[in-house]
Amino acid sequence: MSGGDGTRRVRAGRRTVEVHRPDKVLFPGGGDAKEYTKGDLVDYHRAVAPFMLPHLRGRPLMLERHPDGLDGPRFMQKNTPDHYPEWITRVEVAKEGGTVRHVVCDDTATLLYLADQAGITLHRWLSRADSVDHPDRLVFDLDPAEDDFDAVREAARLLGELLDELELPSALMTTGSRGLHVIVPLNGRHDFDEVRSFAHDVAGTLADAHPDRLTTAARKKDRGERLYLDVQRNAYAQTAVAPFTVRPRPGAPVATPITWDRLDDPELHARRWTIADAVEQARTNPWSGLLNRGRALGPARRRLNALRG
Repeated sequence: MSGGDGTRRVRAGRRTVEVHRPDKVLFPGGGDAKEYTKGDLVDYHRAVAPFMLPHLRGRPLMLERHPDGLDGPRFMQKNTPDHYPEWITRVEVAKEGGTVRHVVCDDTATLLYLADQAGITLHRWLSRADSVDHPDRLVFDLDPAEDDFDAVREAARLLGELLDELELPSALMTTGSRGLHVIVPLNGRHDFDEVRSFAHDVAGTLADAHPDRLTTAARKKDRGERLYLDVQRNAYAQTAVAPFTVRPRPGAPVATPITWDRLDDPELHARRWTIADAVEQARTNPWSGLLNRGRALGPARRRLNALRG
């Protein structure tokens, strides 16, 4: 429904969400990139909600907002403004010297409201609001020195093989930017220090075996041309881009879950899916129950120690 004031009203379950200035261009076109408006962003979120919400529910979020589109200023929003509707879930979490009141996206209406706020990218915690100190996801971010997807593909294969040796299930996702995320489901019984330490040692083992191609050096100047195995997101109050979220780049690319065999697809790259076709990919259910198989890290830690000698 549209209002006479240029506002569009969208039904989402029991609620109606107002979309202000739906024709506002958030993603300018140009070159091969299509133009997309705020209305397009809302429509995408409405369609992808059944697939995206399971990855958001119960988790504190940080919003990456572009109220004037990609060409305008960017805001990274952690605290929930007072004017947000009372029906949107919030969670108060501790930070140094105080607390932060994060949004939690539990339903389609909230997802659409955040899109109306030009919340283009949703960054989620790796832990849930009811157990913020204990992540149930571990993330490896494969970050190439240049926009070189062949290097990313090769690193993903090597990491996938190592995780298989450690008998840990893993899921693969394009980031919508330059790389891939490899995600390991956990049982939520380890704290962030344990999880980050394990992730660091896995990445270090891989980098030691392929020192010419991979690195764990946090400083860019120390990496050279090598791909960075980033495990820094595995820490309290750190976030990772949510599955099916849109990235603020031309053409509105989407962070998209894929199956491991998709790595062999020569047409695969980090920005392969956009808001035009990511829902179609979502319907294939590429992770198919994988993330419900959360593991303890004890057995994997023992296998890793044995490998490292």
